[in-house]
Amino acid sequence: METLWFVIVAFMLAAYVILDGFDLGAGVIYLFAARNGKERQLVLRAIGPVWDGNEVWLLAAGGTLYFAFPLLYASSFSGFYLPLMMVLWLLMLRAIGIEFRAHIENPVWQGFFDVVFSLSSMLLTIFLGAALGNVIRGVPLRSDGYFFEALWTNFKVSANPGILDWYTVLAGVVALVTLTVHGALYIAIKTEGDLSSRARAIAIMLWPVQFFLTCFSFVATYFIRPATINNYREHPIGLLIPIIVAASLGALIWAAPKSEDRTAFIASSLYIAAMLVGAAFALYPVVLPASTDPAYSLTIFNTAAGHHGLAVGLAWWTLGAAFSIAYFVFIYRMFSGKVRLEGHGY
Repeated sequence: METLWFVIVAFMLAAYVILDGFDLGAGVIYLFAARNGKERQLVLRAIGPVWDGNEVWLLAAGGTLYFAFPLLYASSFSGFYLPLMMVLWLLMLRAIGIEFRAHIENPVWQGFFDVVFSLSSMLLTIFLGAALGNVIRGVPLRSDGYFFEALWTNFKVSANPGILDWYTVLAGVVALVTLTVHGALYIAIKTEGDLSSRARAIAIMLWPVQFFLTCFSFVATYFIRPATINNYREHPIGLLIPIIVAASLGALIWAAPKSEDRTAFIASSLYIAAMLVGAAFALYPVVLPASTDPAYSLTIFNTAAGHHGLAVGLAWWTLGAAFSIAYFVFIYRMFSGKVRLEGHGY
């Protein structure tokens, strides 16, 4: 039962990164791909019907984590209190940038909220990547299961690291580049003309950077935590994951220059899913490694709720997930196709 809930939480986080990732990426390229007010309005209309709904997966994943692994929730949310507050503020600022820009006609204030939206989107991608980097690298857990990390110390990976060091910054940069490409491909799908061409060009231009960072991150991960390859040695089927990562990168660079934007976007989604699944597979059954002493690490077994609660909760989660997925299918089908400036909207 614990393993099943581990898979469920991993699925929800992957859904969040893939879905909210493209509108975060759209925010990153917002000031570069869109050259005037009309093009920026097109970008906002492309993500307008779905951006706030996509964030539901993050809230749902947090709630599921609290239900299934309460000790992990308590430890991580107390230890990561400062960066979590930063993420919440960035989420709010991003929403403010989108909504206020749509209701204020003054070009000066519109430019201000454009910067707020784009900058908060960029910082969010970095912080989310750094958060994953902390989970992979490990945190200074004590024997009571709690920890504290300063925002940064000396940027070295050690037994008592800061939230930001060279490895977590690398993870943040990987997330920034990956989601920028992801968002650029989505905008290429949803728009036409010069805006679509510029978005596609950004994705193609960043592909070599994405490829290099992917390879470097694999080497860096093995360097700072060699145990991450143990599950791959014991279960060779896991080797399919890096193969899927490589194949999705290849499909992306094959499709994007041919203007096969949907194929490239699907490849980008598959890349993101494979990277996250690879991280979960490498860590299992550990959910929060300890950099101080491996014996202090939190696993799905020493942090899970009671078996009866997990069994009953599975039925309710299945029902809720079915409704959520049906809703998202309906919304994406309703707002499919290219966006236009005619009519109401952002």
